[in-house]
Amino acid sequence: MVNTKKVDTEIKDKSLYSELDSFLEDSAHKIKQLSRGDIVEGEVVDINNGVVIVDVGFKSEGIIAGRELKSDTLDWTQLKVGDKVLVYVVKPEDDKGQLVLSIRRTQQASAWLSLENAKKNNEVVDAVVVESNNGGLIVEIGKGIRGFIPTSQLDATRVYANGVRQVGKDISSKVQKRLNSLIGEGIKTRIIELDREKNRIILSEKMVTQARDLEKRAATLKKVKEGDVLEGTVSGITPFGIFVNAQGLEGLVHLSELSWDKVEDIGAIYTVGNSVKVVVIGLSDGGKRVAYSVKRLQQDPWSQAISKFKIGDVVDGVVQKVVPYGAFIRIGEGLNGLIHISELSDKLVKNPEDIVKVGQEVKVKILSISSTERHLGLSLKASSEVSSQKKLNKEELAEAIDEAIDLEIK
Repeated sequence: MVNTKKVDTEIKDKSLYSELDSFLEDSAHKIKQLSRGDIVEGEVVDINNGVVIVDVGFKSEGIIAGRELKSDTLDWTQLKVGDKVLVYVVKPEDDKGQLVLSIRRTQQASAWLSLENAKKNNEVVDAVVVESNNGGLIVEIGKGIRGFIPTSQLDATRVYANGVRQVGKDISSKVQKRLNSLIGEGIKTRIIELDREKNRIILSEKMVTQARDLEKRAATLKKVKEGDVLEGTVSGITPFGIFVNAQGLEGLVHLSELSWDKVEDIGAIYTVGNSVKVVVIGLSDGGKRVAYSVKRLQQDPWSQAISKFKIGDVVDGVVQKVVPYGAFIRIGEGLNGLIHISELSDKLVKNPEDIVKVGQEVKVKILSISSTERHLGLSLKASSEVSSQKKLNKEELAEAIDEAIDLEIK
């Protein structure tokens, strides 16, 4: 026979345990799980002797005392029971089992959260320079939060003369003076690295200026076309030409496009930072490659030479260069000619430098004008007497000049 009383008791016990499990499970969900660094909202439940008790829904109420009550944005003495307040979790449980909270650290923690979001979203962060050292600038980017901008991440125009990176002991001292002069200034930056645990923030001004330059470049590309004349600034100098930044659009002026004259030393004509007017002569790869010209804004001297000079004219010139096969003579801006070695003297010439020197002023006779080669065939001979060195006829002279031009180009 079944003991119904015993069965009923077992059923009731199981039901009781089930209800208890449900209660405990439900309570566990209701009790917040807190960790150091969490920022939570709580309600003030008591204020006594400089200690504020706050209920944040944890298993125990939290306490805020001493310097953890101090804040630039909240006067704790004005708090009342029932007020809502944001607090920072210092310790989920101290040695007395108490939850330790802070109002003071909430502001700084909020600032860190804002910076983390700024890095995630690649936002611009305002910084103020407070110190400088050999490596760069120390800046303040939030209440009590500092970051570092390495010199390499600063806009070059802030650091180096004409915005061009330089090295050397003298340069280092000048750079340091420039960095010192930036103390107190505001700088727009982006965050490169952020580590809250190590209290480390690395920032870059260059990322902001480069993005700005790209936007400016894109805007210029939309409206610029070949043939447009732009005002620009020399941004770089190389052996093969100069780079010019015009309205954010950086391009190259090749050596051959600098002047109608042959340019021997670019640095003697241009320095970084110089203002220069250029004409757009090429746009390719969607604007990634831009070609400018300076000389095409000047009149082509050959257009004047054709009408101004004729074969047989005797003109003044200056020796520009002496080579084994003759001498190059400048007879006007952008107008050069060659005296072949056979036309230097009626006598046999083994070394052209025995006859002429660089910088020497000479009178020369025009023997040929080549518009296609943009070159003049010249003679220094004082008379038409037959020389001891074989005199070349017009065809031979033209051929010799062409060969000399090819050698010069090479």
